[in-house]
Amino acid sequence: MIILRGAMDGIDVFQPYGDPMLRKLRQTISVGPEGGAADLDGFYALHPSLQSLMPLWQGGELAFAQAVSTPYRDKRSHFDGQDLLEAGTGDDVGEGHRIGGWLNRLLQEMPGATSETAYAVGTDEMKILSGRARVKSWSPDADLKLSAQAQLLLDQIYHDDPLFRDAAMDAGDLAGEGMGREKGPTGDARALGLFAATRLNADTRIASFSLAGWDSHARQAQVLSRALERLAASILALKEGLGANWAKTTVLAMTEFGRTVRENGTGGTDHGTAGALLMAGGAVKGKRAYGDWPGLADNQLYAGRDLLPTRDIRAYSAWALRDLFGVQGSTLERSIFPGLELGEDPGFLA
Repeated sequence: MIILRGAMDGIDVFQPYGDPMLRKLRQTISVGPEGGAADLDGFYALHPSLQSLMPLWQGGELAFAQAVSTPYRDKRSHFDGQDLLEAGTGDDVGEGHRIGGWLNRLLQEMPGATSETAYAVGTDEMKILSGRARVKSWSPDADLKLSAQAQLLLDQIYHDDPLFRDAAMDAGDLAGEGMGREKGPTGDARALGLFAATRLNADTRIASFSLAGWDSHARQAQVLSRALERLAASILALKEGLGANWAKTTVLAMTEFGRTVRENGTGGTDHGTAGALLMAGGAVKGKRAYGDWPGLADNQLYAGRDLLPTRDIRAYSAWALRDLFGVQGSTLERSIFPGLELGEDPGFLA
């Protein structure tokens, strides 16, 4: 599990250029193959900064689901949104804090699970693994530690000040370059992926880490490109480190909510509702888009501004747990994801 902190713009990552409204809503943000994105299926295109993942797409090891969200609505707080994403509950943040994370509740249902079964990787607190079941953790060495939440706070504080906003972004890059033995702007992401792979090759069956830098209120082209390069680096590091075990691995990368369909006056997008889920790994039925596309016309938007959610993102996670670990549907709906209706199997695992 990779948590993408800051609200990734799924419409820009998996671009629905086949919807004619997209070009009308986004005048400066690149759209489709003419903007450098890689065509996927004649309707969607992959952001240029994920070009390194195209071999996974062609090999059937990369897929995505559009128009997904947690039950969180309208308040659009990064911190509450992330809490609910990791808690796996409905829209009650307080309840989410009390019962811990949904991966920890999974561990409580797994016979024979030990502390080695799951790893929280990286310097960020992984609430998705918090709870009664014991888990292991590992953090790479860092010359400058700037947590994902600290980066989000800097982004919000300096949102309207270009000078300090740019300096805060540079500070985030310096923090990333200092982590572990892997250097450069994607070094921290590679370190997380490589370490997770070493544990998954041993006794660990579940690993989770987070990547920050997805809050693209301004200069979305630069912000998103930087974040996507790190995401691609972490996924490719996982594949590299896992070797033959990549064939039976499922990677889910998800974010707290999406972003507005219209770009704003600073070349960015604001907090929205539905977003996208990225799936990778040899266990994934890739080279396809999952989910129902709701459209971008005014009467098809949520609250007149956001992509309309067409499926609960928790359902994809739940079906993954059912197929990978044999968890019963009733347990998924009542204990691991309280209030979830599983619905039809999306069938994204081989």
